[in-house]
Amino acid sequence: MVYNELKLRIMNLDLPPGASLSEKEMALAFDVSRTPVRESFVRLAQEGLVHVLPQRGTKVALIDPAYVEEARFMREQLEKAVIRLACVSFPEEQLLQLKHNLMLQEESMEKHDGKQMFELDEAFHRTLFEGCQKLGIWSVMQQMNAHLNRSRRLWLNASSDWRHLYKHHQQMAAYIEAQDGERAEALMQEHLSLSITDLEVLRAQYSEYFIPASSEVKKKC
Repeated sequence: MVYNELKLRIMNLDLPPGASLSEKEMALAFDVSRTPVRESFVRLAQEGLVHVLPQRGTKVALIDPAYVEEARFMREQLEKAVIRLACVSFPEEQLLQLKHNLMLQEESMEKHDGKQMFELDEAFHRTLFEGCQKLGIWSVMQQMNAHLNRSRRLWLNASSDWRHLYKHHQQMAAYIEAQDGERAEALMQEHLSLSITDLEVLRAQYSEYFIPASSEVKKKC
């Protein structure tokens, strides 16, 4: 419970990159002993979401652009393949789920609810994998998406216009229904490349949330 709640808060940016985490304060907040909090910190550290610093406490990890690009590359390759499969054969039940999801996305845009929009975006892509019977691959992908998903969540907070995101999803559903694999694959590549284009804007606007450029150079060396 502690792990799931902490991860949710980190992914939703309620605990932003760089925030300090106190084992004692979290134990009091969740009304548990320190042991489950400590174990949760270890799990989150293994996923790259926190850094446990000896004698200095625990901090939410800054967003690493290198990990964002790595996760985006993986998603691009896998999701292009999946949408190709979807255009060959896709169950009616999942197609209806995509269309219902699009209706909810419209509502989210009207309310400008970034949290709901992010969840619907995730659900839309997950449904593609579900319809192609590839949910195991989706689960593996999620293990590498921590930095990418936080940058996407940050973009939804920063942007006032999500229409192109919605239109891409709308076109994907239409291409699947028309069994137009070539256009669907090209659109998926364009769709996922947006996260890198947006990343540079976010780094300029929220520099305190990202690892410094000097740290990136040291890692490459």
